[in-house]
Amino acid sequence: MRMALSLEYDGSHYWGWQRQSTETSVQAAVEQALSRVAAEPIRVFCAGRTDKGVHATTQIIHFDTHSVRAPHAWIIGGNSYLPKDIRLHWIQEVPADFHARFSAFSRRYCYVLQVSPISPAILAPYVSWRYGESLDETAMAKACELLLGQHDFSSFRDAECQAKTPVRTVTLCRLQKHHHLFTLDIEADGFLHHMVRNIMGVLIEIGLGKQPVDWMSEVLCACDRRTAAMTAPPNGLYLTHIGYPERFALPVTLRRPLFLS
Repeated sequence: MRMALSLEYDGSHYWGWQRQSTETSVQAAVEQALSRVAAEPIRVFCAGRTDKGVHATTQIIHFDTHSVRAPHAWIIGGNSYLPKDIRLHWIQEVPADFHARFSAFSRRYCYVLQVSPISPAILAPYVSWRYGESLDETAMAKACELLLGQHDFSSFRDAECQAKTPVRTVTLCRLQKHHHLFTLDIEADGFLHHMVRNIMGVLIEIGLGKQPVDWMSEVLCACDRRTAAMTAPPNGLYLTHIGYPERFALPVTLRRPLFLS
């Protein structure tokens, strides 16, 4: 049978989601825990691979198993074998044609940036930080609107990106300020490697007044990574939602970082 499962994790101490030969990964920890519950080897497939230091409040995975377990046995048992910075939330059986990655029609990320004279202590692993008093929220929000729709995002693509096409359709791109925290919520049919972090890098330059709002369009149209800004750090990035067709009847889970509540 095929199972779909939702989990969250703090990516601070992992070399990203994907299993590594020599480094600690979220995937390896999850597979080891589920294998112990199933009493058989389990291999999982995720909706979106996150990089080193990137977090997920909602990651969706699927796996195939011959073992029959009650939902609470998978969740409680799995969590008991996992480190405290990874937690399973729900699990349910899905049709055999469900695929955590290929069945998804959208993904949503949240990037959190703290702008303050003093760097954070408690939130240091969970927000990106920039020295200063503030950024131009209005200019950044206007620049976000220029990304809506279908575009070639080559200018925001990492050199090692393996995606077959740089074209993506952005359906949500919203910049908000929460006291000293700036958040970028962005949703699209898919993302290129480092795409969100590169977009945030451009937004920071605009927020600082170093570039005008229209610079976002110039960078986008250039289709050249060299025209954009530096890549923003990974620790402010969260995978927050995966969209699937209704026929799979999965719980709708959009979870932003708790400290933004």
